Amino acid sequence: MATVLVLVAGLGFTVRGLGAADEALASFDASSWVWSRGKAEIARINGPNAKVDTRVNIGQALRGHSLQVIQSDRYVLLRDVNTGAIGSMDLTDLQAFWNGTSQAGIGVSVALHEDVAFVVDAVQGKVQQVDPSSLQPVGEALQFPPGIDGGVFDGAGMLWIAAPSEGTVTSIRPSEDAAGPVVVRSDAVAGPSHDLAVSALDEGVAVLDRTTNALVKVDEKGAGQATTLPLEGLGQLPPRTDGETIVVTVPDDRKVFTIGPAGVRDVTVPDGGDLRPAVAYQGYVYVPENDGTVHVFDQNGQRRNPIDIKRPGGDLELDVRENHLFINAPGTSTARVVDDKHIVRVVDKYDNNVLGGDPPPTKPQQEQPKQQEKPKKPVVGKPGAPRNVRAAAGNAEVRVSWQAAAPNGADVTRYVVAGAGRTFQVGADQRSLLVTGLINGQSYSFQVHAVNRKGDGPGRMSNAVIPTAEVPDPPGTPVAEAKNDGTVTVTWPAANGQGRTIQRYAVTAVTEGGSAPVGDVATPTLTVPAGQLELGKQYAFTVVAVNDRGAASKASAVSNTVVPFSPPAKPENLEATTVGDQAGAVKVTWTAPVDNGRAITKYVVKAAGKETEVTETGVTLTGLGAGATVQVEVTAVNEAGAGAAATASARTVAAPTVTVTGVDATFNTAKVSFTVNDGGGAATCTLTVSDGGKGSDGSCTSLSASGLSPSTAYTFTVTAKNAAGSAEKSAAKTTDALYGTATCINGDTGDQRTYCDRDVDGRNGNEIFKGTTQDDDNQAGWVGNGTRLKTYCKKAGEEVYAFVYNKNKRSTWWIQVDYKGKTYIPWAWLNLDGGDDLADLPKC
Repeated sequence: MATVLVLVAGLGFTVRGLGAADEALASFDASSWVWSRGKAEIARINGPNAKVDTRVNIGQALRGHSLQVIQSDRYVLLRDVNTGAIGSMDLTDLQAFWNGTSQAGIGVSVALHEDVAFVVDAVQGKVQQVDPSSLQPVGEALQFPPGIDGGVFDGAGMLWIAAPSEGTVTSIRPSEDAAGPVVVRSDAVAGPSHDLAVSALDEGVAVLDRTTNALVKVDEKGAGQATTLPLEGLGQLPPRTDGETIVVTVPDDRKVFTIGPAGVRDVTVPDGGDLRPAVAYQGYVYVPENDGTVHVFDQNGQRRNPIDIKRPGGDLELDVRENHLFINAPGTSTARVVDDKHIVRVVDKYDNNVLGGDPPPTKPQQEQPKQQEKPKKPVVGKPGAPRNVRAAAGNAEVRVSWQAAAPNGADVTRYVVAGAGRTFQVGADQRSLLVTGLINGQSYSFQVHAVNRKGDGPGRMSNAVIPTAEVPDPPGTPVAEAKNDGTVTVTWPAANGQGRTIQRYAVTAVTEGGSAPVGDVATPTLTVPAGQLELGKQYAFTVVAVNDRGAASKASAVSNTVVPFSPPAKPENLEATTVGDQAGAVKVTWTAPVDNGRAITKYVVKAAGKETEVTETGVTLTGLGAGATVQVEVTAVNEAGAGAAATASARTVAAPTVTVTGVDATFNTAKVSFTVNDGGGAATCTLTVSDGGKGSDGSCTSLSASGLSPSTAYTFTVTAKNAAGSAEKSAAKTTDALYGTATCINGDTGDQRTYCDRDVDGRNGNEIFKGTTQDDDNQAGWVGNGTRLKTYCKKAGEEVYAFVYNKNKRSTWWIQVDYKGKTYIPWAWLNLDGGDDLADLPKC
């Protein structure tokens, strides 16, 4: 059996008495730990043989949760996205703990390199080194502006952080003692408020300015020469780049660009699901979709057979480790391993077997591509105008903010702000800009327009403002609260207007890698409506006070972080099916839906007026009656309540019905043909025969009877049974008559040559009598050799010896035949059809 462990909350343990297979746990070969949401397990996949050798149960309370798994040769760190809990497992002794905490939701990440770890709170801009074993802080946290990105280690062990609000990338050297980490250097790689994406390299990082499409490598020596890529949509980078080739994915355009020694190349991905960041591996490019497909392109840009994982239950996770590509589907029981020859093998994550010894196959194991309906391409046009463009003046500065423009079928890649004699480019995820270096007392206004791959959209002008030194004080630190309907309420202490009236407050939401205005209000409280913020993602808020002259304060301190949530989405792929071997039962299965910001705690299954609560994505309902059509309704429940219901129907097993279609009889056997409606269940069938015949069981299309007597009327009864009951049908049939051949063949010498002739004196063959003795007074006649006689039964009598005239046949049995009525011929002179078997005839 494989090693199956339990990670206990708040407790540590060590597995003792490990055998040889278990000692492999601490080895440093090519392996990857992967998450299985349905089992609440992480499994260690051995790359060379594509098998699981260890399974760790991390607690059933985490079933269905999203889990970040980060690993080195020494440690595995886990972060539960739904609760924020952080766990650690030391692979040298398999001691494990759940003793770290963080804010729940998307926005906090864990970074690990060898025996160094960081917890990165992107929303709050806090970077904290921790001990990977105890998860306790190492030194003081480093503070960055809210809304950072990155938090990845390069191959040399340097941590890299991007600050989009500043347009900088910072390298951090971890501490080797309690002193804490130190900033090595910060480099400007883009303009302020540009969207940035970061991918770790062997040394340094690749940074994509998503606002200008400039790609630059940054290492300890600083930023290199930027390359502007011909992207027509927002580019994405994988968290880590293995080798020299950097891959940029443009989901909106369905293109993937490779930047390496051969220059810039691109491939177009076939229509399908939503694209996720592609990875480069051994000269090939692997492009995952959200529907479980991974498109594969070789070094020449030619398409290879895709990798398909049915119903993946979430985004696929691609990880290049130790010269292998691991592809995990967290929502299913399977994963894939790709070796350096691009051979793909399937992994059963729930396998209980120990490490196998078979070498990798010489040919790739390919799955049949999924048949996909080609989606309709959306109508694409230039973006609309930004909404609610507002300007607020400060001391020699103006803050311009706006709400998103309609993309019109293609992602907005950037915004362009023009005013004060200057033009600024702003990231699509930023949507605010602080313009400095202005002259107090002079009026300014700014125009903002959006850009997508179709071009520039229409502009919208802000209000005119006059910078002044007479600005309000910043509002007090806001407090945010997420409600169960997807809304978020933000409140704050009122600002001091310094003698002027506070006319409005402008509220900005900060998230991982971006910020955007969410509303203006006159009073110190704002409710962000449902749908404006992404469920399950972390947000914090800042507030700016604006007085009656349009003068704005500095931004407040950042609020606490919250995660918007609402009831879960409708369960997906709901199926209700008949349980063939159980009466009154249907099996119901589904795929976990989007949890909408809070973990799904249970599912409620309704059918036939009953409710059943389960935590897994499947249940068998019983007690529903036979042959009943059952309507099933399934809802997912989280902290916010029950979500929308998915519905399906199925029919329980009904009692079978039988129709006899024919009886084909011989003199001693019969084949009964019939059809069975099994009622949706697994039916078994039996044939019985009246008056001593032998029936059979087995097939539910035809059955045979044996041991029958010739010329006899029988009743054949077919019985079909399933879990819901039984049914039977009968048919009558008379068996065929059994014939025999009168046989007396003259010999070769002397009197033998005429013995069987009709006019021979005395006894001769083929004589027929009224009884069972050779009595001349009772002789009924004689038949020639080869005469066919219909038989009825057998009766004991005088022994007759056929000598050489019928192969020395000798017997005391006589056969009743149809000859001048019912008369008898010695069996010695009559050879029965079908093998001359006396058992085929009943006794007279």
